[in-house]
Amino acid sequence: MTEVEFLPLFDRWNGMVYALALSVTRSPQDAEDISQEVFLTLLERPPAPGKERAWLARVTVNRCRDLLRSPWRRRREDLDQADRELAFSQPEEGVLYEALGALEPEVRALLHLRFYEGFGVAELARQFHTTPPALSARLYRAKRQLRRRMEELSDETALS
Repeated sequence: MTEVEFLPLFDRWNGMVYALALSVTRSPQDAEDISQEVFLTLLERPPAPGKERAWLARVTVNRCRDLLRSPWRRRREDLDQADRELAFSQPEEGVLYEALGALEPEVRALLHLRFYEGFGVAELARQFHTTPPALSARLYRAKRQLRRRMEELSDETALS
């Protein structure tokens, strides 16, 4: 892939790749690293024309999964609490952030792609190697888990 072909793709999809990686890893540093890896992979092995968005999303989810499974990640102590103590303009945003953090990374990725990036159910089903009805059921369960966790967190903050 040439620089002329790469730069428009980078400009167009960098925000999506970073946001997805941040949503899954919950770490700005890891999200930046994954974004760089994804775009290096794009340079080395470009997808078919017109398939860039889905390809970038799939590669990003795979890189996040690899990072979260790595032995280094499991041994690493998270010393930087500033990443977790973000300031939100609305209290509900903090509750949503905490509730999303309690979900499995794969579930966070699925919710992010569907509701933040606007991927369709059929497109996500192909990416997650499942059928659209099975993916719809996964989305339903993910939303139910998120709702339950948000209610728990709201109750906890109301008691404080």
